[in-house]
Amino acid sequence: MKHIITKALTVVAVLAAIGIGANVRAETIETRIGKLSFTHDFANGYPTKETVEKLYDERDFQRACQTYLWALPIVAFAQDQEQSRTVFGAGDLDLGLSVTYEERLGILTPNVVTPYLGALPDLGKTGPLMIEVPAGAIAGMVDDFWQRPVTDLGLAGPDQGKGGKYLLLGPGQTVSQTDGFIVVRSSTMNVAIFLRNLETDPEKAERLLKQFRFYPYAQRENPPMNRTVRPGSRKWSMTQPRGLAYWGRLADIINREPVQERDRIMMAMLRPLGIEKGKPFKPDERQKKILTEATLVGEAMAKANDFDKRQMELSHYRGGVQWHLSLCLDPSQEAEFYTQLDERAAWFYEAATTSKGMVTKTPGLGQVYLGSYKDKDGNWLDGANTYRLHVLPNAPVKQFWSLTIYDVDTRSLIQNQQKLADRSSRQPDLVKNADGSVDLYVGPTGPKGCEQNWIPSVPGRAWFAYFRLYAPTEAHFNRTWTLPDFEKVK
Repeated sequence: MKHIITKALTVVAVLAAIGIGANVRAETIETRIGKLSFTHDFANGYPTKETVEKLYDERDFQRACQTYLWALPIVAFAQDQEQSRTVFGAGDLDLGLSVTYEERLGILTPNVVTPYLGALPDLGKTGPLMIEVPAGAIAGMVDDFWQRPVTDLGLAGPDQGKGGKYLLLGPGQTVSQTDGFIVVRSSTMNVAIFLRNLETDPEKAERLLKQFRFYPYAQRENPPMNRTVRPGSRKWSMTQPRGLAYWGRLADIINREPVQERDRIMMAMLRPLGIEKGKPFKPDERQKKILTEATLVGEAMAKANDFDKRQMELSHYRGGVQWHLSLCLDPSQEAEFYTQLDERAAWFYEAATTSKGMVTKTPGLGQVYLGSYKDKDGNWLDGANTYRLHVLPNAPVKQFWSLTIYDVDTRSLIQNQQKLADRSSRQPDLVKNADGSVDLYVGPTGPKGCEQNWIPSVPGRAWFAYFRLYAPTEAHFNRTWTLPDFEKVK
């Protein structure tokens, strides 16, 4: 008995020596991340070693999921730049031209009607750039690599479709002479220059493409010619890569760009994940595991955030329908009291670029992007089903409207055997009803007599739709003309 008492006193003395009283009551609590254990009750206790490791892993995983959503716009442009360099050999002063169905398969939610012309130069290598925009029906823009607009070009830009010379400066860049130029500045060294050729006459359209030029300011007296490259049948994609490659692309572009004040807290979140400006990306096994899983959960969050939008007031089209305004953020990506994190993640997961012309409320200018992922009954759109979209007569457009179908996986054109993803009012053989309305169909097989109005879907694959209004008129803005939902039909 004396031996037992002595042993008990020794235990109490040891506990007291390490600061734990005799009334030790360890506690384990249940949480959404599993059991967490503490030396005392939760309020007074230290986390056990196993719990500390679990909490650090969970902290880093949560940070990785949120930085995944935050980085979507810059990773998309960095991926586009890398692909254009390595797949079809475009340099800083080369123009990429996409015209065919196959050439657009690498673009996030492209339209099919108008050709795309673009470049992704690094101003750190080229120095300030001159951009010559010809007069004509061109809608274009310059974006920084966070996909924020630097300037519109063409009809919605300062030149108003009359043509002009733009001087593009990067962070810290200056020039001695700016007279006669439209001077614009990017917040990033890498920039994106994109144009859509809206000219309907083929000869005029070809001439506009050839007249568009850009070159270093230092070579303005004898500017070099731009080389035009086309993807052809080569496979490429600006879709953000999955797995560890996402973080490798992010780490690379972070090292090539200045850190902006609004992003300093996000940069702090990246540090324990092995991503830090000025340092190589060499994640250890623990970091690799967390980052790889975070791209899976992060993309799942992006899908929910995009395809089932919540608390995004600017996405509202009208009550009682599944259509919404896909571009539901200010082009600056800023609201009065916060940066539009969820809004920009929703847009840049499925699409690319912003400009003031893409959200203008001026009738007869810009574009409107109506998006839909569900049918009239609220069910997800499925490639195994057939749907009808009834386009009412007198669509509110000064130029044209188009319906384009996209694959949920790639967020690019639906890949069917017919290589057909679009129907539009520019289509000469479109079958119209007696009142001028149009019934469009999306499904595995086309309706007899209306094959010209049909877009083939692929069973086993989900899809979503954009209905574009080019140069929307007042009837869109006051909602006197609205678009009905997709209806499932036999």
